[in-house]
Amino acid sequence: MAKNKKLDIWKLMSIFVLVIYGLFLIYPLFMLLRQAIIGPDGFTFEYFMKFFSKQYYFETVFNSFKVSIAATLITLVIGVPLAYFYNMYELKGKTFLQVLIILCSMSAPFIGAYAWIQLLGRSGIVSEFIYSVFNFRLPSIYGFNGILLVLSLQLFPLVFLLVSGALKNIDNSLLEASENMGCSGAKRFFTVTIPLCMPTILAATLLVFMRAFADFGTPLLIGEGYKTFPVTIYQAYLGEVGTDHSFGAAISVIAIVITALIFFAQRYANSKFQFTMNALHPVERKAIHGVKNVLVHLYCYIVVLVAFTPQLFVIYTSFQNTSGKLFVPGFSLDSYREAFDKVPNAIPNTFIIGIIALIFVIFLAIIIAYLVVRRSNRMNRAIDTLSMVPYIIPGSVVGIALVISFNKGPIVLTGTAVIMIIALIIRRIPYTIRSSVATLQQIPMSIEEAAISLGSSKMEAFFKVTVPMMKNGILSGAVLSWVTIITELSTAIILYNTKTITLTMSVYSYVSRGSYGIAAAFATILTVTTIISLFIFMKVTGSKEISL
Repeated sequence: MAKNKKLDIWKLMSIFVLVIYGLFLIYPLFMLLRQAIIGPDGFTFEYFMKFFSKQYYFETVFNSFKVSIAATLITLVIGVPLAYFYNMYELKGKTFLQVLIILCSMSAPFIGAYAWIQLLGRSGIVSEFIYSVFNFRLPSIYGFNGILLVLSLQLFPLVFLLVSGALKNIDNSLLEASENMGCSGAKRFFTVTIPLCMPTILAATLLVFMRAFADFGTPLLIGEGYKTFPVTIYQAYLGEVGTDHSFGAAISVIAIVITALIFFAQRYANSKFQFTMNALHPVERKAIHGVKNVLVHLYCYIVVLVAFTPQLFVIYTSFQNTSGKLFVPGFSLDSYREAFDKVPNAIPNTFIIGIIALIFVIFLAIIIAYLVVRRSNRMNRAIDTLSMVPYIIPGSVVGIALVISFNKGPIVLTGTAVIMIIALIIRRIPYTIRSSVATLQQIPMSIEEAAISLGSSKMEAFFKVTVPMMKNGILSGAVLSWVTIITELSTAIILYNTKTITLTMSVYSYVSRGSYGIAAAFATILTVTTIISLFIFMKVTGSKEISL
């Protein structure tokens, strides 16, 4: 009888996780749908008809697809060769290079938008310099071009990290065999390496597309007249001119349908490339010489330095003197003093809310990984599917759904730190789950069985034996969850108030007001926090490289 009770603990865990997802994901999405189809006079499709009857709204969807597809293609063109060069050849300063690549992706895109406006905008430093020297005006950075520039340079590191992980799983004997058959260089890259990495490339395509499609901070700052779908959702729900919550809910439902269709299309495409690889002889980096060595190094460092330029500029401007909203000659710490003075709770809020969310993310991810891998059944497969739902839904939609659900009794959470923590857990847990699942699948069940045979319960065997062996996978997912937690904007802008404001919201708030010195100070603190997080991860895991 006691044995059955111990076995039932995991069933109780399954029910517990389902209840959490039911309360904080399924219920909010149901309430979102309810607000979209229930008007003052009962059931209605009025809000959907409003969307489909106006060309303006169609254009915002088209604009989002246009910029997302273009950004995805550019990130693949940049990221796949970069990952190939990094993993196949000996590069000088490769650890430093990888840290820079990761840092390029680990800040909110709108920060890059703000920096590029300062560099290439109408009165930008670079724009004015080129005009004064060459009497030539650079093309406008505003609108489609600016959004594409920011998103491409922000998101190609995701392709790099994913494809790097895939390249590590390629058996070197396959590459050697192709070379012996006369297939080398660019031909081998396109006919052997790319097909072997195709499942990962498709996964990267989905991830980049979803991130680009859901981003609204960048279009708000640099898009000017180029309106995108997430901006429409935000303005319908929290617009300055007027709000229509039911219409905002209807647009949010449409966003869920669109992103779900894209997700299933990617899953179908991925099913055509299903195979497994075991790297018995992992790829070894080769030394390169001559012109090829120079070209490879130039490509890697130029791409990365251009992408990292916005963050360098933000760090630089954070130490400049300011007079009102303008930068003036000289350097000081005034921007930092003003930042701490005007929003003293931004840093504590970021760390308190972020750390609490991360603790729950790690705990739940470990539980869900065990349920998915070790106790696969219909209920646990449903949990696995539910865990990926927030991955494909724009953050602003999640925020709106939570506000609709918890702004009145019986559970009132709107305006509290709790609702922000819940949103971060729901939104950012997929990274740690996927990483934990991938690691657990590589650990033989026989290790747990040996511990059980020596007197441990299943729970003890998992937490005391298996979990420590999962450390690297858990930490790899956790560091990505952590960095995306502290740079979260899309849900925070819906859920925050003056008491729960975070660093990212502070940056956005002061950029919107034109107070660039204070915004730069907050952004620099975020960048430093990200750097410290990465080095802690490398120190704890003993790894000098990060891949997904």
